[in-house]
Amino acid sequence: MQDLEDIASTVIDTAMSIHVDVGPGLLESVYEQLLVNRLRSRGLQCDRQLPVGAKIDGLDFPDAFRVDILVDQKLLIEVKSVTLLAPIHAKQTLTYLRLMKLPLGLLINFGGITLREGLKRVANNYRQGH
Repeated sequence: MQDLEDIASTVIDTAMSIHVDVGPGLLESVYEQLLVNRLRSRGLQCDRQLPVGAKIDGLDFPDAFRVDILVDQKLLIEVKSVTLLAPIHAKQTLTYLRLMKLPLGLLINFGGITLREGLKRVANNYRQGH
């Protein structure tokens, strides 16, 4: 099983190749499916549109949100296809990480001219190498 940083590197490399091959302008669901298929072909286990429950103030919310992609049960990926990411996108990803008790997520926006400007690591009390 790969460590978290290796998985993140593989995801970033794969997302960049998709952006080069396809370009911006498609629906999020298209990029999500392409990313899942390519990651699976690289030997990673991926869950797509995974419903996640939460318990808040003693209330159960069985479908509080859906994770776009969960890789090897440890890396959350939030996929966007917008011109520019807004601060709320990173905050939303952090909320998902906290509720799932995961240390790291990737926010990937395929809608920009380059992927570099639309790629953000979101950490939840995570320090690389620890």
